[in-house]
Amino acid sequence: MTPDLTRNQNLVMKALSSAEAPLSAYTILDRLRSDGLRAPLQVYRALDKLTEMGLVHRLESLNAFVACAHPHCHEQELIAFAICENCGKVEEFSDDTVKERLEGWARTHRFKAAKTTIEIRGDCGGCADKG
Repeated sequence: MTPDLTRNQNLVMKALSSAEAPLSAYTILDRLRSDGLRAPLQVYRALDKLTEMGLVHRLESLNAFVACAHPHCHEQELIAFAICENCGKVEEFSDDTVKERLEGWARTHRFKAAKTTIEIRGDCGGCADKG
């Protein structure tokens, strides 16, 4: 078990870490029923804490979750995700140029951003090569 994680948080983290694609809270619950998780609230509480800790990200467009691919990405002000609509693969990255452009826009428009997440949807390289 990972230090500072509850049993439920550890189970949810392992389910996301071993998943090939993002998982919804209900998919996580279905996968963990045999481990004793019975209620959606158990999963949502674990996901909330894991997200707060920077270990998990919520993909807004999919209403699903992925384990963080980069240990210190939560220190970044901008996180981007490339989501393959064919195979479901998700790649996480941060881009300083995009971050600088968005910060410049925010400064110019006196907008104080609290969080910036970019989701790019399309085909990954493997799927694009097949098509």
